[in-house]
Amino acid sequence: MTHPSGSWVAIPTPFNQDGTIDYGGFETLIDFHTQHDTTMLLVMGSAGEATLLTSEERRHIVTRVVKYAKGKIPVFFGAALPTTADTVSFSTFAEAEGADGLVYLAPPYLLPPQEAVLTHLRTCMQSVTIPTAIYNNPARVGVHITPDTIVTLAEECENFVADKEAMGDVRQLVEVKRRLGDRLSILCCDYPKYSILLPLLSLGGEGAANIGGNLIPEEMAHMARPWNSYEQMIESRDLYFHYAPLLETFYRLPNPIVIKAALDHIGLPGGPLRLPNPNVKEPLLSSLKEMMDSFGVTSKYRG
Repeated sequence: MTHPSGSWVAIPTPFNQDGTIDYGGFETLIDFHTQHDTTMLLVMGSAGEATLLTSEERRHIVTRVVKYAKGKIPVFFGAALPTTADTVSFSTFAEAEGADGLVYLAPPYLLPPQEAVLTHLRTCMQSVTIPTAIYNNPARVGVHITPDTIVTLAEECENFVADKEAMGDVRQLVEVKRRLGDRLSILCCDYPKYSILLPLLSLGGEGAANIGGNLIPEEMAHMARPWNSYEQMIESRDLYFHYAPLLETFYRLPNPIVIKAALDHIGLPGGPLRLPNPNVKEPLLSSLKEMMDSFGVTSKYRG
């Protein structure tokens, strides 16, 4: 079983100017991350405009990305579809295609009770044998996945390997870690408003499932690695404090709006956004470019 750790980067779905999927762009991004210390990738997560993809596009992405990335870098795929049945169907397809793992959300928009969330996640996880993870993001989907649900899933689903937390409550991290110890990899987002990366690592967490690594992959790899020494703790803290203003800029608009503009600035494929996502406008666009230049991102990573 692959257990995510370190810097797990959620990459965008690159599009061509005519709105079709840029599969060559996926290959470029995969190569970029294999060259710059990213531990693993998440495709079709919240940064991947997954809700704006058709079912056919999702499946084509799995097939093409698995074929190219296999043996280069592990790739998990977001599996957040409208119904449990749709999610199971996609999951079994991804497993058959050779996906390294899958990531599930609580069903969005429906606001189901916690028992229904548990049933959905359990059913999806038990439909496959490859590694699975959850993405607890109540701000996006409107439902919080409680520690009790996470513990039950860990007890009943052997292939449940990681919990990605995106919420501003360190108590959640403490409770999951206290009750499950090393049974589960716990990672968190790099959203500065929550700023839970350093607290998580201090509790023995495994890293960050992040978007910052799209632009500062080597820095994020060092910032997010689990702490095994005092020196690593100091390095992680210093990097986080230094790059916090840049991360704040990346999150000025919902993912992946700013990330795609930043990729375009350094010559990496992101391409246009799908409606209703808007393009980055002035003065944010100029501010983004100036900040990337001042932090040395442009000179270091421009393709």
